[in-house]
Amino acid sequence: MNFTKSIFLLFLLTLNFTLAFAQWNFDESQVKPYILPDAFTLANGKKNTTENEWWKLRRPEIFSFFENEVYGKTPTKRLGVSYKISSIDKNALEGRATRKEIRVTFRNGKKSLAMDILMYIPNAAIKAVPLFLGMNFDGNQCVIKDTTISITDSWVDNDKRFGITDNRANEKTRGSQKRRWPIEKIIERGYAVATIYYGDLDPDFDDGFQNGIQPLFYKNGQTKPAPNEWGAIGAWAWGLSRALDYFETDKQIDAKKVLVHGHSRLGKAALWAGAQDERFAMVISNNSGCMGAALSKRNFGEDIKTINKAFPHWFCANFKKYNDNEASIPFDQHELIALIAPRPVYVTSAQDDLWADPKGEFLSTFFAGEVYELLREKGLPVTEQPPIHQPVMGTIGYHIRAGKHDVTDYDWEQYMNFADTCFYKKIKF
Repeated sequence: MNFTKSIFLLFLLTLNFTLAFAQWNFDESQVKPYILPDAFTLANGKKNTTENEWWKLRRPEIFSFFENEVYGKTPTKRLGVSYKISSIDKNALEGRATRKEIRVTFRNGKKSLAMDILMYIPNAAIKAVPLFLGMNFDGNQCVIKDTTISITDSWVDNDKRFGITDNRANEKTRGSQKRRWPIEKIIERGYAVATIYYGDLDPDFDDGFQNGIQPLFYKNGQTKPAPNEWGAIGAWAWGLSRALDYFETDKQIDAKKVLVHGHSRLGKAALWAGAQDERFAMVISNNSGCMGAALSKRNFGEDIKTINKAFPHWFCANFKKYNDNEASIPFDQHELIALIAPRPVYVTSAQDDLWADPKGEFLSTFFAGEVYELLREKGLPVTEQPPIHQPVMGTIGYHIRAGKHDVTDYDWEQYMNFADTCFYKKIKF
């Protein structure tokens, strides 16, 4: 290939790349005007003005939209379930913690599915402790380098870095995500921590909903969820609630102080879990972006058409009607956060994570504050997005940090500071 031809091909590649990204806006000055739905205006046009109207009228309307049009309805049927402690080490982390692995098995007739919970509980605790619960991306063995933790046997994404070519995790994946899970620091602060591999509940690829939890709920003749029934995010959120069921049986855990958190797509799942399950004491969303904490009606970063095309299995089928049609959505993500009220919510952004729209994430927290105020809780204590590394904390908390789409020690420090404030000190304003 001659030099001229090489330059021409490089030009074509650059042009195609540029055109591919031209549809997405990363310039705040180019955000188009939009009308944000009013969290207090009922479908019949009347205003919700009281707490009772919120709980009896407006909240059910908002919730119904998200469950029928976005994440899909979660089945209410209870499956058969069993818990088995598959391993326990009372001297983990050099004696500072007790480590447990619990296999949770769900059954419906001859069908079954298992998820594994990995837990660390501080040995210094003299009573039941609060717990941070979140899902991980690569299997429980990835969160800490420990050869005694079971390696997931569920489907995982192929990864050349660890020699994964058959969608099965291996020894090289041990501790591969430990930088996102500062377990020792969490234990030192007096919290327990637990994680589940999200692929145990539903493998993160479009398999027609055949290999996750959904088939255990199918009716006779059903082969996939109905258009208003749950996708993968709904399944992951369901799994978080089923872990909470187990914590209610564990005397070492204060089940009334379980904090559900998640990063990126798992931040979306954490928000939806918190909106559905009022047992979660606090919800933390890290860089959750489009259909997580970020407003949908801003034309900034990832949009609905893009997310539905790339991940058609995440949401219910009804959601595809909003491709290139954000203006028609009668709600927005500030109302998803409002569904969690009056419980504490913490949202984080990253300066370089424009795909997730940091400004849109902040605006959701700000506008959700109206509902918190109605319910006699302080929302976000600022009116403008704070500078980098200056967290703000009311009953809603928010920070934006330097860096990219990730979970860092800085993020975890703020999670724990927020939890300390909400759980150990009465918030006064």
